[in-house]
Amino acid sequence: MFNNSKNQFTQSSNGKDVVQLPIEDGFISIRCLSPKKLRFEIEYSLGKGTTSNAFLFSKNNGSHIISPAVLVNPPGANFQEVFLPTLKTLINKTKELHIIIGHVNPNRISLLRALATEFKNIKIICSNPGGKLLKELWYQKKPSKEKLNEEKGLIIPSLPEIRLIKQEESISIFNDYELRLIPAPTARWPGGLIALEEKTGLLMSDKLFGTHICTAEWAESNRSSTEEERRHYFDCLMTPMVSQINRIIEKIELLNITSIAPGHGPAIDTSWRSLLNDYQRWGGQQSKASIKIILLFASAYGNTASIADSLAKGISSTGVQVTSLNCEFTPANELLNEIQKADAYLIGSPTLGGHAPTPIVSALGTLLAEGDRNKPVGIFGSYGWSGEALDLLENKLRNGGFEFAFDPIKIKFSPNAEVIKTLEETGTMLGRKLIKKERQEQRRLSGGINATKSDPALLALGKVVGSLSILAAQKHEEENSISSAMVASWISQASFSPPGITIAVAKDRAVEALLHKQDLFTLNILNENNYQNSLKQFLQPFLPGEDRLSGLNLLRSPGEQPILPEAIAWIEGCVKQRMECGDHWLIYAEILHGKVLDPNGVTAVHHRHTGANY
Repeated sequence: MFNNSKNQFTQSSNGKDVVQLPIEDGFISIRCLSPKKLRFEIEYSLGKGTTSNAFLFSKNNGSHIISPAVLVNPPGANFQEVFLPTLKTLINKTKELHIIIGHVNPNRISLLRALATEFKNIKIICSNPGGKLLKELWYQKKPSKEKLNEEKGLIIPSLPEIRLIKQEESISIFNDYELRLIPAPTARWPGGLIALEEKTGLLMSDKLFGTHICTAEWAESNRSSTEEERRHYFDCLMTPMVSQINRIIEKIELLNITSIAPGHGPAIDTSWRSLLNDYQRWGGQQSKASIKIILLFASAYGNTASIADSLAKGISSTGVQVTSLNCEFTPANELLNEIQKADAYLIGSPTLGGHAPTPIVSALGTLLAEGDRNKPVGIFGSYGWSGEALDLLENKLRNGGFEFAFDPIKIKFSPNAEVIKTLEETGTMLGRKLIKKERQEQRRLSGGINATKSDPALLALGKVVGSLSILAAQKHEEENSISSAMVASWISQASFSPPGITIAVAKDRAVEALLHKQDLFTLNILNENNYQNSLKQFLQPFLPGEDRLSGLNLLRSPGEQPILPEAIAWIEGCVKQRMECGDHWLIYAEILHGKVLDPNGVTAVHHRHTGANY
């Protein structure tokens, strides 16, 4: 189906590229590439760049231009400067252009406005919720720190004609191409719409099955080559809405597919069935959880939704189930049902014109009427000027007798990488609190007996010992530097050539986010004569976002990773593989550098009574 012999690159001055990937006659992919981290959202946090994949059906018949051209899933405004010039070389500005939109957000609307300015004869094709969002957001100017001045003089073109896809529908194009459009709504993207080109069997899945890595290759070489990145993307975005994702997958499995081309990252040619199975398996871990948190939100410009994603990522890392509901598109009976089943409630809102959106006010009323006052609540949101909506939520819930799980989260405009990490740790803290409460209740019901600690197998497992160490990692992201550390003892040498180690890291550890492939870290091996102070420092409870290395006298490895001078030795490793092992990740790292700081010292060893805990 795909021929990469005619790839054409155009490069812009800021490092962003666009490449044309021919698929079939008159059918190409226009892939925009950024090698750098493009946006602040948590799903970009691996820092491996990204791509945005658009698809164009356009053909000339001699001097006659076959109309209309069809553009599927144009990128957001981040790629406008490279995408628009490329598109103008492919189709005439006077030609009829139909644009199929897989999801609607302010970033994409900015580019649609530019298209409406350049191309005078366009029609937008989207789902019914997508059309609603387009009409609500088309004439609004998004508040941001950077664009306050430039948007004052912004001239917004008229909203083009919109064709709504209310149920599954097919559109015929030239050369026997036929697009089957399938609504695929989720809480994060209520206007979701996926498109199957029936002749080639290519499913253009937009936000589903994507990953943020920068590559000009049409497809991944194999499943393992992108598995970690696709899992990260799933954990960041899909976990809070697994029931909706599973319903979409059930529809997809009935289609005649040969390849899946998501909106971000390479296509999946040979192993797309394996990826569908992975999505269901990853989501199945959440559905088995006994504790459930409901996350209610509305998001005008995407910032409040991004806060919700970060909180949900932290919650799910503890094994607690989290369910996101977009209040603007959730039926009242579903909202009520989820509130009644939840063990904690989170509600997030933007502030629009000094008020909370009507769907949030309605959801707040339902929560006040039906919510259990013995269950914790939390509020969050982004605002541009004053944040009155968050004050409303806080006052109503406090006066209504609810106990807050954490201080209200109020973020002006959009969060940066440091704030995103704090949000994730806030979600983790809430998940841990609920797990602790559940275990205390189970212990109370069993008369205080902890059966796991008396299990003979676990008692035997406790005789396995490990060296006491401090694992520390630091990552630099433009103006932000993010660091974390933890006490580690589940460590083992794993290879001679190259020298390597494995370390088990719990999924809910803050430092886990800094231990993906190619990330650097140091392992500081403690001395049995002076390890107590280090344990005291790193075993203390930390608030979300609190710097675990603050105030310490640190040295630096060649890779700029933290070294504790009191350690008996240190080694610097580079993560090469990660394997999921129950509630932990097993990290394999190659050793790049190291040094013994105290040749006469003896390694501190951790002795346990049971394998039921650390």
